[in-house]
Amino acid sequence: MSEFLPVLLAGVAAGALNAIGGGGTFVALPALVAFGLPPVAANTVSRVALAPGALVSAWVYRRDLTPVGPVSVRALTTAGVIGGGVGAGLLLALPAASFDIAAPWLLAFATLVLAFGRHLSKALTGALGRPVGMSARAVLTGQFLLAVYGGYFGGAVGILMLALWSIGLGLDAAAGNPMRIAQLAAVHLSATALFLLASNALSAPLLLTALLIGALAGGFAGAHLARRLPARLLRGVLLATAVITTVLYFLRG
Repeated sequence: MSEFLPVLLAGVAAGALNAIGGGGTFVALPALVAFGLPPVAANTVSRVALAPGALVSAWVYRRDLTPVGPVSVRALTTAGVIGGGVGAGLLLALPAASFDIAAPWLLAFATLVLAFGRHLSKALTGALGRPVGMSARAVLTGQFLLAVYGGYFGGAVGILMLALWSIGLGLDAAAGNPMRIAQLAAVHLSATALFLLASNALSAPLLLTALLIGALAGGFAGAHLARRLPARLLRGVLLATAVITTVLYFLRG
């Protein structure tokens, strides 16, 4: 029982971070590993535990969801659910080493795009004489691939989503945050279903319960806080989270 409170607090922090800007994995995974879970088991346990928190955050944002460019909420969510399930299947079947190597560089790219994507999109619009915009097929393909990454590894996939929407559609990070949270929930949901059926995610029930309860509370509170932040401040939080997450990934590697 001495493990319950620290992991509960880690769940609160992870759920709140995911709701506000992302990066909750960096709290949840180390907490589980610190109490003796192997990395792969910690990955599946954290994903299962964080899924309800993501769903609660998405519910808080349910009235703020809008289409991403030419793609409807339903279509984007469908791509996220399918991709998350495919990625989870890959995690159970393949080693994670290749994603571990690529993740810091993906995040560094995503951070740069978050910082300068809107400016680049405006510059391209001026140079081309027309708005920059990905086609619906391109958006769905990109979303599916990111969802596969999210189901397989999951680290900061929301940051990568915002980066894609920013450079491809000129979407403001603050405006895209509700959809980021909803898509995280979609990816977590399908990955969790597979992990519960085919992995050892239930091998540490006490740690799973503590993290899950904490993530529910943190996800609910964090989403309400994020909705009240001014757009400029929320953009700053998202960018700061992306920078910190990227640095931590490089240090971790």
